[in-house]
Amino acid sequence: MGNISVIGPRGAGKTTYLAALAYSLEHGDQKSKTKKFTIIPQNEESRKLAEQADNILRSGAELEATRLIEDEENQLADLPYYLFKIKYKAGSKAREISLTTKDYPGECFDKVANHDGSSQFTENFIKDCTTDVVGCLIFLTAWESNMDAYYNRFVTNFLRNVPGDRLSKLKLAVAMTKCERGEIWPGRNDPEKDLFGLYLKQTTNTLRSKLPGEKVRFFAMSTFGVLAIKDPRPNRIDRLKIHDREPGAVLREPAYWQPYNLIEPLYWLNT
Repeated sequence: MGNISVIGPRGAGKTTYLAALAYSLEHGDQKSKTKKFTIIPQNEESRKLAEQADNILRSGAELEATRLIEDEENQLADLPYYLFKIKYKAGSKAREISLTTKDYPGECFDKVANHDGSSQFTENFIKDCTTDVVGCLIFLTAWESNMDAYYNRFVTNFLRNVPGDRLSKLKLAVAMTKCERGEIWPGRNDPEKDLFGLYLKQTTNTLRSKLPGEKVRFFAMSTFGVLAIKDPRPNRIDRLKIHDREPGAVLREPAYWQPYNLIEPLYWLNT
């Protein structure tokens, strides 16, 4: 059993990623051609996500973002657990991973990044997302250099507040999401060097200096994917920002939906 926390700023695509993961039994992954994965939703919440991917994403609509709800003691209100069984073959042997994950609202990321040091909310959030887990899947989506300092503040404050005994066992899979964008698609094959090391140097250096090499790994990921390997146009249409919502996106061609590299970070965290 591998418990994983999914963390990232608002608009990073966390909920859309989990919906695509729940639905990916119906389509392929442009990265994982050599490993044949089968993903089976295991509880009502994950089955609802699969239905949302079918009824909403494939029909050209957006998923609602997860919203932050706090109680009077600055505790996170109960968030749903999503349970998946991931089956695959390692050589000739059939194997499987049981995955339990939470989708933390993007406001949690903002609160940690924008608070110098610790706060009651920061302590409660980090305790919640690092207790009884094998690791965290951290989504970063902006590659522009002015975002590096912001991401670095989150990483610094996050690692500072994880208790030492927990930090020594924690693995972090750090993913550049929405890598179907033409500016960064060519860097997907070596994301640590060609994406993180190039655009997010402070964040990368902090992670590498604070964690042993085997405890952090960098990935590139795309829930929407591109139309085809020989037609690398993003299979997405961006939507304008509405009121206080972050700009969203929908599939351009649902019939050609092939996400990129959804499974590899989970596989690494669990093996």
